[in-house]
Amino acid sequence: MIAQPKMNNDPSLGDLFTELASETGTLIRQEVSLAQAEITQKATKAGKNIGFLAVGGAVAYIAALAFTAAVILLLAQFIPAWLSALLVGAVIGILAYFMVTSALTELRKTEPLPQNSIESLKEDAKWLKNEII
Repeated sequence: MIAQPKMNNDPSLGDLFTELASETGTLIRQEVSLAQAEITQKATKAGKNIGFLAVGGAVAYIAALAFTAAVILLLAQFIPAWLSALLVGAVIGILAYFMVTSALTELRKTEPLPQNSIESLKEDAKWLKNEII
């Protein structure tokens, strides 16, 4: 009688490494996709704030042009024209300063790095390390 080799349903070490490599590749692709989505979201928010910054600057400029002429002409009836122009320019400049600094403050709050993806990659690396060891 010839002995039949035992059939073992346990996967071989090579199969396990192949599966690990496949799952690692899938995990990396998913993490890259997550990072792309997060970066897109942050870029959209930054773009919106940059748009508000540009519009705020344009509005400040238009307001400065319109009100400067009117107020200078009005004040020039009571004080010298050069002094009225100086005062009006200072007030409009202060207004524009506050608009620009407000927009820049919001832009500084935007974190450009995909923090969620970075944390997830760290966790994945820790998991992979534990699986290999």
